[in-house]
Amino acid sequence: MNVAEVRELDVEELQQRVAQTRRELFNLRFQHATGQLENTGQLKEVRRNIARLLTVLNQKQRENAQ
Repeated sequence: MNVAEVRELDVEELQQRVAQTRRELFNLRFQHATGQLENTGQLKEVRRNIARLLTVLNQKQRENAQ
C-alpha cells in the first residue's frame, strides 16, 4: 500500500482500512507468539501501513475541520 493509493481514499474508507489493518496486526502478533509466523518482517510492514493510514486520516480530518 503506497501513499498515493491512501490519499485517494475518503475519511470513512480510511477508518475502515485502519480497523482492518489493526485486526491483521493482531492476527500476525498471535501467529508470532505461537510460532506460526514465518516472515516476521510482515509485522513491521503492517505497523508502517497503520502509521501511513493514520497520518493521511489526520491530515484529511484537519482539512475538513478548517
